[in-house]
Amino acid sequence: MTPNKWRLRPSDCHAGVAPFEYRSGTSIRGKTRVSHQARKRLKALFHLGAMSCIRKEGELRTYYQRKVAEGKNKMLVLNAIRNKLIHRVYAVVRRKEKYDKTYVSGLA
Repeated sequence: MTPNKWRLRPSDCHAGVAPFEYRSGTSIRGKTRVSHQARKRLKALFHLGAMSCIRKEGELRTYYQRKVAEGKNKMLVLNAIRNKLIHRVYAVVRRKEKYDKTYVSGLA
């Protein structure tokens, strides 16, 4: 089971970015880990996209630098960026519109 603070979607599990904790009965051992049963090619493509995002100036690079400065593990932050990319891709497909960097949600 995963903590309530993570909202899992099938796309997250499919691409191998959803965190799972190792749990046996009532004990929880170690850090959370991503599933190794994901589509490797899809996971690799999102990884390359995330690496490109942190090298290029932009909001995801700023996010990466801020989280690493806070003391977060670099791979954990990179996994979060992959997850952000997946959500953006699925949102564009769902809305059937081109990606807009200046888009502001009506809920915000």
